[in-house]
Amino acid sequence: MEELVSISGIIEEVIYTNPENGYTVCDVAAHDGQLVTAVGCMPYVTEGESVVMTGMWDTHPNYGEQFRVSYCETVPPSDEDEILKYLSSGIISGVREATAKKLVEHFGTDVFSVMLTNPEKLAEIKGISDDKAKKIGDSYSQLQAMRSIVMFLQRYGVNANIAVKVHNILGSGAVKEIEKNPYILADRVDGITFKTSDTIAFNMGLPKNSPMRLRAGIKYTLQSAAYSDGHTYLPRELLTEHAAYELGVDESEVENALSELVFDKEIYADTVDRMPVYYLYQFFEAEYYISRRLCSLADSEQKYTMTADEAMKAIDGYEKEHGLTLAAEQRGAVVTALSEGCMILTGGPGTGKTTVIRAILELLRSLRLSAALAAPTGRAAKRLSQVTGREAKTLHRLLGTQRAENGNFHSFAHNEQHPLSEDVIIVDEVSMIDVSLMSAFLRAVKRGARVIFSGDADQLPSVGPGNVLRDIIDSGVIPVIELNKIFRQAEESLIIVNAHRVNKGEMPDLRVRSSDFFFLKRGSADNCAYTVADLYMNRLPKSYGVDPITAIQVLSPTKKGAAGTVNLNRLIQMQVNPPSPEHAEHIYGKTVFREGDKIMQIKNNYEMEYKSASGETGTGIFNGDMGVICEINQEEKYMLIVFDEDKTVEYPFSFLDELDLAYAVTVHKSQGSEFPIVVMPVCSFTPQLTSRNLFYTAITRAKDMVVLVGSERVIVNMVANDRRGGRYTGLRERLETMNEILGLNRKGESEAEGDKI
Repeated sequence: MEELVSISGIIEEVIYTNPENGYTVCDVAAHDGQLVTAVGCMPYVTEGESVVMTGMWDTHPNYGEQFRVSYCETVPPSDEDEILKYLSSGIISGVREATAKKLVEHFGTDVFSVMLTNPEKLAEIKGISDDKAKKIGDSYSQLQAMRSIVMFLQRYGVNANIAVKVHNILGSGAVKEIEKNPYILADRVDGITFKTSDTIAFNMGLPKNSPMRLRAGIKYTLQSAAYSDGHTYLPRELLTEHAAYELGVDESEVENALSELVFDKEIYADTVDRMPVYYLYQFFEAEYYISRRLCSLADSEQKYTMTADEAMKAIDGYEKEHGLTLAAEQRGAVVTALSEGCMILTGGPGTGKTTVIRAILELLRSLRLSAALAAPTGRAAKRLSQVTGREAKTLHRLLGTQRAENGNFHSFAHNEQHPLSEDVIIVDEVSMIDVSLMSAFLRAVKRGARVIFSGDADQLPSVGPGNVLRDIIDSGVIPVIELNKIFRQAEESLIIVNAHRVNKGEMPDLRVRSSDFFFLKRGSADNCAYTVADLYMNRLPKSYGVDPITAIQVLSPTKKGAAGTVNLNRLIQMQVNPPSPEHAEHIYGKTVFREGDKIMQIKNNYEMEYKSASGETGTGIFNGDMGVICEINQEEKYMLIVFDEDKTVEYPFSFLDELDLAYAVTVHKSQGSEFPIVVMPVCSFTPQLTSRNLFYTAITRAKDMVVLVGSERVIVNMVANDRRGGRYTGLRERLETMNEILGLNRKGESEAEGDKI
């Protein structure tokens, strides 16, 4: 590994700078006489400024030798010529070349001290009013504050990109706030973990059992349990044990801090299944609201509700008009949708959920009820739109995402004060929805509207916290119609037949050489990986005449190992899209992004602007959205990416931590999507990744073909392993309790009416 070196000099010219993240390209006149092109995060540097840069030499294929900066310390210019050049750069609001000359002539080398401590003196100069003097002083003060934050955080390994975020959120007093409580960073700044805050606290001399650290560590343990394992709460004993281990303190100290957090209403203490538990407030409130609103929907009267007899007659007319006959359970689902305020339609592939939804939509239209269709991801919404012939939106787009004032969290335009206008909302792929998104959605449903949820409860639960669909079904609070019959056309697909076999704990048929389900035996994980790459690049495209980018998706249970997504993406990229003078590329961390690459968004970005093929503009690119890199612009530092074949985005290099190559993705990331061909390695993985519902989810992502590559023994283990990775969630119990309360209220109201009579 190359050693870091330091270079001192004066900035001659700033060639490019991105104000959002501080990425800068500049020429520096080094003290040894050479002119150095420096690149890296150097916020707010400008011409005439003295710098000490630490980094490594690098050779860019287009721009030649550059100094890649890891750390940059700025020193205010000291002589009048350098000061004049610095002030003339425009970095300080209200100061340009003419004003800069007046300032230097009047105050000389004391000008910076005056701007910082006595800005009112600037008004002594003709042409500078009191207001302008204040503006100049405020601008310089803000600049110095920003630099002090960068310098402070860089000492602890926090890069300048994140430092800009810290300044935007915590303001000019950020350093004082951090020195007072370093854990404020993990609490309020996206991209800074508890461990980073803990390192800063340790270097500041904070003891490991300080109340501040204990409180932050407990909240971190709950957050980690939520976003890594899907838990909405942790039992008291488990939370105490885990937090004490992570923090290296006694459990008694954690228990004391827990009591303080509950008293201060920073976490919520509750009882689930007669067991004491602790929630982060956001997840308790989400579960409570979901239970209250679902019970209310199930109990309330809707506009134009049909009786069962009226619904049956309407279905008879629909069948006659369309020349089809619905199965008994499908008719039951349509009747329930037309007569209840809320319902769940569930069932595996080939059981006719789409047929039911189409029938419901047409009958609702005959009642002159307005309807909206939605799904959690762009691909799921697009598929729903294709099978129904009606516009479907992502839930985020339906709710209208908007940025909150603190710049760190999002909110939605539609809520209880501004509900959605539709009379009926149908939401597909509900297994993907976590408690936070479900709560936000239900807040936007107007009073008197009805909601129809559709999804497969046997698929993997949401990536985010909670097990919403399974908890609602298990509670029995709202009607659930489960479709079990596989229809004749679906029976011809071995994909569907095998998916149902797997779901029942039976081995898929691997011996039949059908046209849509294949098993290729391979010994080692390396052999699996090379075969998967060859199938993607050569065998499948040649045999079936398909474009691998649009038609083939590799799914793996894991990111790690020879058959994990990281290695598979590297192998496939080298074959499908190797280095070429015709395809520009950009290296970010260990990932090479190249024009023509298939990519996936791995974080929600509520502010990213896009333009559709129809000219429509909007904001928001979300976790799971897939796209293709069409152009890499090194000079302007952005990629042109088309997401979901329709949304074109100018994607800044500063956000590349939100992208991954997507020739291969994890099964979790594939939820809600459908692909013509799915290729899946089935070799040695850790036990928690060889589960039945993960295998079932992978198979059901394929529309036309599944190819499994690996070991039959691994498939046997996956089918046998029905362990569903239990999640600590309280929604089921909360729904049951809420339903009992509403039932008692109804009984009391009924008895009161009887007394009146």
